[in-house]
Amino acid sequence: MSVVAVIPARGGSKGIPLKNLAPVGGRALVARAVDACRGAELIDAVFVSTDHDGIAAAAREAGAGVVERPADLGGDTASSESALLHALDRLAEQGREPEILVFVQCTSPFIDSGDIDDAVRTVRDGRADSVFSAVETYEFLWRSTADGARGVNHDHAYRPRRQDREPHYAETGAFYVMRVDGFREHGHRFFGRVAFQEVPTAHAVEIDFPEELELVRALAGVLDRPAPLDVDAVVTDFDGVHTDDRAHVDQDGREAVSVSRTDGMGVRLLLEAGVRVCILSTEVNPVVRARAEKLGVPVTHGLNDKRAALRQWIGDEGLDPARVAYVGNDVNDLGCLAEVGWPIAVPDSHPEVLAAARLVLTRPGGSGAVREVCERVLAARKG
Repeated sequence: MSVVAVIPARGGSKGIPLKNLAPVGGRALVARAVDACRGAELIDAVFVSTDHDGIAAAAREAGAGVVERPADLGGDTASSESALLHALDRLAEQGREPEILVFVQCTSPFIDSGDIDDAVRTVRDGRADSVFSAVETYEFLWRSTADGARGVNHDHAYRPRRQDREPHYAETGAFYVMRVDGFREHGHRFFGRVAFQEVPTAHAVEIDFPEELELVRALAGVLDRPAPLDVDAVVTDFDGVHTDDRAHVDQDGREAVSVSRTDGMGVRLLLEAGVRVCILSTEVNPVVRARAEKLGVPVTHGLNDKRAALRQWIGDEGLDPARVAYVGNDVNDLGCLAEVGWPIAVPDSHPEVLAAARLVLTRPGGSGAVREVCERVLAARKG
């Protein structure tokens, strides 16, 4: 049975402006949703329904097709069902309407592709017509009444132990799978025999408010499975990456910094493996040039626009930006981090840098951070 995923992603989010483009773990939320769908074995094609050019560009870059959504389906009152039906109509016009629809929401950043596949199997095998993601819960729910608070899923006068209660299941909003013919008939995501796909509690976090966005950014470093760092070039900042961001100044104003010898060996091994390495720095400092010469790598320093310099270097070297890693630690690295496929941060980086990073290292700057990057790149080449 043909299976298509549709990800509604409008540009007019009110709580968090352009929420669907907000980076989590170095990937825009819409790109993370596309990644989850493309990682599912049973999904044949992925489409993003959007009314925003930036979201459309991010969707295409992540490998999805785009369905241009009309303005009247992009407002606050437009339902997800209306966007899904519109997308199905556009696909039908192209002779591509599926038998099973997977509806995925960008606001759930930790969707497991295997859970989507399990839900698709449930519909494909005829065990349900509609499946939604849910998390097991034993929470005591309450409602407010004129007579005070009253239990919803329990008798508040009786407090049983957790092991004596049956579990309930909370809808996570992450994904839904349904038969297309039934969805068209009913116009709603729940119809016929409804089942749930249980997902881990850690995957049930949903983003509606800025505080939740900050929470998932902190969780990304723990929950995201590290992908192989398969790149052709590694570009780094200097201060805070090759060093611990401290400088020793003598009475004559001369500066000295501490670096890790292990970084040097890592860079040497990368160069021997044919991976290009470059250092970019805003500081004009002989220490930077001396270290670059010691490592045998090119350096450009005294930069006002590091992003432009990085773009120029990538072009001159004939590299694909998607296969370049950049390692930074402070806000002046944000432009460079946005320019490459692998934005990387050291663990004590500025919060905005941590939010933009696809990978947060375990070793601090000056204490083997560069070596850690080198080892990951070399491991990906061997694997």
